[in-house]
Order: sequence, then C-alpha cells, then structure tokens
Amino acid sequence: MDFGFTSEDDSFRAEAREWLAAHAGGAEDRRTWERTLGKAGWIGIGWGQDGYGNRCATLTQQVAWAEEYTRSGAPPRSGHIGENLLAPTLLAHGTDEQKTRFLPPVAAGEELWCQGYSEPDAGSDLAGVRTAAVREGAGYRITGQKIWTSLAHEADWCFVLARTEAGSHRHHGLSFLLVPMDQPGRIEVRPIRQLTGTSEFNEVFFDGARARAEHVVGGEGGGWKVAMSLLGFERGVSTLAQQIGFAQELGQVVRAALATGAVADPVVRERLVRQWAELRAMRWNALRTLGRSGDAGAPSVAKLLWGGWHQRLGELAMLVRGAEAAVGPARWSAAEPYQLDALQHLFLFSRADTIYGGSDQVQRTIIAERVLGLPREPKGVV
Repeated sequence: MDFGFTSEDDSFRAEAREWLAAHAGGAEDRRTWERTLGKAGWIGIGWGQDGYGNRCATLTQQVAWAEEYTRSGAPPRSGHIGENLLAPTLLAHGTDEQKTRFLPPVAAGEELWCQGYSEPDAGSDLAGVRTAAVREGAGYRITGQKIWTSLAHEADWCFVLARTEAGSHRHHGLSFLLVPMDQPGRIEVRPIRQLTGTSEFNEVFFDGARARAEHVVGGEGGGWKVAMSLLGFERGVSTLAQQIGFAQELGQVVRAALATGAVADPVVRERLVRQWAELRAMRWNALRTLGRSGDAGAPSVAKLLWGGWHQRLGELAMLVRGAEAAVGPARWSAAEPYQLDALQHLFLFSRADTIYGGSDQVQRTIIAERVLGLPREPKGVV
C-alpha cells in the first residue's frame, strides 16, 4: 500500500540515526541535539528576516523541512514549544527588547520552554485560570498551580497565563508572563506518571515565583489576546509534519496485520483502508488551510479530525495483534517500570488525544459558537 510519502534526504536521515544510536535519549542528550540543530541553522527558519532566527525559509520550504525531519526518524524535539509557540507569539506581540532577549537563545537551542496554561480546575476552560500574579516592586509574585505541563522538568522558562487583576473574571484581567523556572523554593515541578509509564507531563506549583515587569507580553491585562493568538500557531506546518508520523504509525499497523494474518478479515481490511483515506483527507485539509488567518473554526476542525483518527489507529493496532497485544516486550515487576512496544505505546498514549490541547467538547463548542453562530454556552463565574 502506497501512503504517498517518500524521502530523498538520505544524508540527514543517516545523521539522525547515527546520533540516536550513540545517545541514550536522556534530557542532556536532547539538549545537545537542540544545540546541534541550532548551530546548523535549522531552528527558527520561518521567523522572517529580522535576524532573530537562522535561515529564512518560505512557507513551502518550512513544510518540506518539517516533513523531512519527521520522515528521517530524527530525534523528538524538546525545543518545539519555544520555536513553534513562543517565538511566533513574541514576533506578533512582543517588544523589541523581548524579541532580542528570548528569540536568539531559542534559535541556538540553548533555552527550552514549557507552557503554563492548564490548571486542575481550568483544563480546557482557559478563561477560568486562578493562578495569580501580584505586582511587587519591579515585577510580579506568582502563586498557583499548573498541570499537564509538557517538559516542565527540563524547561528553562515557562510562559504563564495568570490573573493580574484581583477580582477579575473570565478573560478579563489576565496577563502573559515569561517566568524563569530556576527558582528553588518558589517553583516545584512534579512529574505525572502516565499509562505509558513515562512522565512527559508535570504539575507545576508556583509559591511566590518571580517574573520581571518587562517580561509581560502584550502588556498587563492583555493576556487573553496573546494566549488566543498562541493557540492559533498550533496548526499549520507542525500539523503536516505530525501527519508524516501518523503515516509511519499506520504503516506499522499494516505490517502487524499482515504478520498476524488479521488482514484476511474483510472488516479489518476496510478499517485499514478507511484510516489511510482519512489520513489523506486530513493532509489535503491541512494544505488547504495552510497560511490562512482569520478562520476561527480551522484549528478546532483539525484537532477533532486528528485526535479521533489517532485514537482509532491505536485501537486498530491492538485489534490486529489479538491476544499478543496484552503481552509486553519484556518481563517486568512492580519494582521496575514496565516496558511497552511502539504499538502498545500508541494505543495507551492516544487515549489522551481527545483531551489535551482542548477537549473534543470544547472544540465542538468553538465551532458551534464562532462558525455556525449558535447561542453561546452559559459560563459560570470564577
């Protein structure tokens, strides 16, 4: 079966695999790889000609690079939050001083970022955040808790959405602060162990953490506008690269179906073909909306499509393997972390796809209200 994705960049593929073979993939190894990419000029290639990034690439060239990176089997990125979320936000809303201070270290792979949005009582309801930032001297004192914070245990900085106006409600009185993570006694990071046995996500507790006044993006009280702008950057080039990874996973599932003989079942064959067809449809939709702005429903439609598709792929991966899917690749005990193979990890991790990044319910509400013009859902007062 031809999935429509081929690669000509054998030199980069070989370099990436050589690096993977020589490193264990720990936190310091990931930092080293980010610096390697930065030194070679491969971070920030879509930031324009202002001198903050490295190469200046067109949108088409950015897509080609992102797809080839994923297709090559290169190491997972630990700097993508700074490059793909923070940087475009600073370019759109930051001051010259903020751009000069924060963009070059991201482009060099020297500073890693995490995102302080979700909270225990305000997951997908971003306007319900309660973390408070009180003005104190030349900066702010931050108190509160964030959760599901990806890579917080490795990050140098965190962009935090916090309430800077006491007594404010919903999207009013919020600010977007850039907070250094190296504040012992003021910031505590607790990894969250997931079904997969790994801990990419974390709880982050702010107990009097400090942020400088000049590190507020968009001005005090302008946090909602900045936060919404940032969420819009989560689609586009990165979505197309993500789909290359999806195609590789689908290929693994197809090979497993052939190996187990499950492909002889016409129902399984139909599901495999449907997954392939839906992936191609998602790709064309992503290409259609690439580079557009002002389409309020596009990010929500994309999230609904890929979240559900990826979950169904994980379920299909278990179906084609039968009883073998319940057996791990190695013996394990309660005293040691259990191991999963790639398809087992796909199944378990994809259970969260319809929750993180905005749950399916939230995406449907956005489409209903902002695209279809239906009555707005009542919101409680925080």
